[in-house]
Amino acid sequence: MSTNPEPTTAPRRRIRRVAVIATALALVGGGAAYAFWTTTGSGTGTAATGSPAAITVVQTGTLTAMYPGDTAQTLSGNFNNPNGGPIHVNTVTVSIASVTKAPGAVAGTCDATDYTLTGAAMTVNADVPAGNAQGSWSGATIKFNNKATSQDQCKGAAVNLAYTVS
Repeated sequence: MSTNPEPTTAPRRRIRRVAVIATALALVGGGAAYAFWTTTGSGTGTAATGSPAAITVVQTGTLTAMYPGDTAQTLSGNFNNPNGGPIHVNTVTVSIASVTKAPGAVAGTCDATDYTLTGAAMTVNADVPAGNAQGSWSGATIKFNNKATSQDQCKGAAVNLAYTVS
């Protein structure tokens, strides 16, 4: 009989079993860390754009009283933009909306034909910031025509101008 007994196969099996279980758990646990699902799908959504409020053209240049044969006077001004951000303005166009005769003016016609607008379409081509008195425009001129007939009916008349923006 020997003094060193040989190990039995039972403990070896137990060590091997523990090693196999530990390896299996590591593989399963590691695999779960890298697992994910793939899928496809679709969806819908909406977005809205607002409609900007109209900007106002403000004539700031002061014109002196016009008379027959007077020289042309330049129209100029800026904008009031009530929107929350800038609005792009390509052109400002001026026209004679009407002529209002002065109270007590002599009989006869005083209308847009008594005045000449030149350069009525003024290029701005700029973004007008939000707020009042923003940006600028100029270039059109207005003058009182010198007709061959009396124009007394236009004394003190008010020329009402209309401005459009595009």
